[in-house]
Formats: sequence, C-alpha cells, structure tokens
Amino acid sequence: FELGHARGSSHDHSRLIRLSYHRPHYVRLAQQAYTAWAALEAEAGEQLIVKTGGLDFAPRQSAIPLADYSDSLAACAVPFEHLDAAEIMRRWPQFRLTDDLHGLYQADAGIAPAARATATHLRLARAHGAAIVTSAPVTALRDHGGEIAVSAGGQTYRCRRLVVTAGAWTNNILAHFGLHLPLTVTQEQVTYYATPHLAEFQPGRFPAWTWMDEPCFYGFPVYGEAAVKAAQDVGGDEVTADTRTFDPNLTMQARLTAFLERYLPRAAGPVLYTKTCLYELPPDRDLVLDQFPGHPAISLAIGAGHGFKFAPLIGRVLSELALDGHTATDLTPFSASRPLLQRADPPKHFML
Repeated sequence: FELGHARGSSHDHSRLIRLSYHRPHYVRLAQQAYTAWAALEAEAGEQLIVKTGGLDFAPRQSAIPLADYSDSLAACAVPFEHLDAAEIMRRWPQFRLTDDLHGLYQADAGIAPAARATATHLRLARAHGAAIVTSAPVTALRDHGGEIAVSAGGQTYRCRRLVVTAGAWTNNILAHFGLHLPLTVTQEQVTYYATPHLAEFQPGRFPAWTWMDEPCFYGFPVYGEAAVKAAQDVGGDEVTADTRTFDPNLTMQARLTAFLERYLPRAAGPVLYTKTCLYELPPDRDLVLDQFPGHPAISLAIGAGHGFKFAPLIGRVLSELALDGHTATDLTPFSASRPLLQRADPPKHFML
C-alpha cells in the first residue's frame, strides 16, 4: 500500500507506551524500548514520546490481576504507586470510582505518536540509504539456496536475509515457504470523544489509563485531536486482512461509551469519529520476535496488538538478526518455535 495507509495497526495519532506489564521480561523489554526511543529522538532531533503517567485500575478481584503488574515492576526495580479509589479521585477528579476499585500509577507511561513516529523512522531510514518501495504487493517468494527472491510490484529482488513485518498479512507471506502460524486477526477500533471539558484532559493534567478487567478498556489524554481517545482492547470481530471493513462496530462503541459515562463522565462527550484497525494475535498474545524455525534467513516480528511501543527496539533487533545472526536482547519468551505456536488449534488467551 501507500505510505500512511490506515489498513493495518500502526496508524492514527497515538499508541500507549508503558513499563507496566504482567511479566518481568516484558518490563525489561519495555525498558530497552525506552532507550531505543531516546536514541531515535536524539538522531531525529525531535521529541516523540509524551510522558503523561499511566494509571492501571480495576476491581480488587479482576480478570487481569494488578498484582501481576506490581510484582513485575518490583522485580525490575521500577518505581510505582498503589492507589486506592479515593487517592485516584483526589489526584484526578475526572474519575468517578467506588471504594472496591484500586490502581497502580507509573510515572513513565505515556503516548508513542504512531503516525508521527513512523514518519520519523522512514525519514531516517532514507537518510541511511534505505529504498522505500510503496504500492508493491508481494506476489512470490522463493528460496534459491542461500538467496531469497522476492517478487513485488513487478520487480524481483534478491537478498540474503528477509525480514517479515507484515501484520495481518503475515501468513500470506509465510505461505510462500509452506509455513503457517495460528494467528487470529481481529478488527478493533478507537473512538474520539469531543468532550466539552478538554482542558481537564490535557497531558500533564490527566494520565493514560487502562481498565484491567474483562472487557478491558484504555484511553489517553487529549492528543492529535480536540478530543479524548478511548477503546476496548480485543473486543472486535474475527476477520481477515481481506474481509475486514472500515465500518465502526456500534455495539463496541456503545459498550465503551457506557464505561466512560460510569467512570469518566466528563470525558464522554459527542463522538467525533471512530477509526478501525487490525490486530494480529498469537494464541497467547505474546510477541513473536525471532528467526523462523528451519529458515534462519527469515526473521519475523508480530506485534500482537501491543507492539508499537517497542517499535524502534524491534527494528534494532531485526537488523541485528539480519546482519549478525544474533542479538543481545533475550528473545526466548518471544520464540517463533514455542510449543503453543506449533499446535494446529491452540487455546487462546488474549487478556494481558
């Protein structure tokens, strides 16, 4: 497709970046990602990450236990605060919470600007000599004994190493080598609410937030639009990259609006617009970041609907795998050969 298209997962104004994760290896990966973002910002000469602080909040008995997050943060010596409902509302009176709720606050969380950061990556890639070829669908991939031939857009390219970051189209690419992963593609969406109380939701006055229960919701301060952005995580229908639509799911939108009206009533203004995107989900919802089993010349990254915060780190790791065949980053938890990915019909668990 053309650059800046809205058919995948990495468009729109904002993505959540945070250190708060359910397992220590993700916390450590996020720490490395912050370092990679800082290196990108230094070379680009522009600030990209907008730190707003991040609040994870939930019932004390929830489908996504906050204890997993606090334990992982503590194991990695990342500072955080455990807040009761009264303290959350004291700091951010925009919330309307009951005493059975609690939260974790981590000050380094914030916004990774998706469209802007992608444009910065492209600008620097070109400055380093990369050729960016657009509107060139891949029609054939062939292994020629040490070289891979890629036919795309009427041209054939030969390479020693192939990197696949095809999102919802991943299995279309892998099929050329007789490979397949048990991925679920879903059509998700975000909604911008034109609250009349914009001043209350500016960065610096309001955090990025995640509701850690099922259904799971998340949202941002005002950024990119004169509105607040919120969404349900993994609430959409299963689709393919070809059968997806761009039509909002009104049931999902109503569910999200009801949540905001209950817990963030001053954010629930008129809907400015709803925008769709695709998630490509391994059955455990863990990232895939690895050389493909049996094909060491092919490296693969799958973001699992939470990968953009790691973007510059993933790029660095993929380049190291392509150039050196190895990386110092521990990829064991993200192996393409983990047992669950070898099963034809594995159990699925997308909550994290």
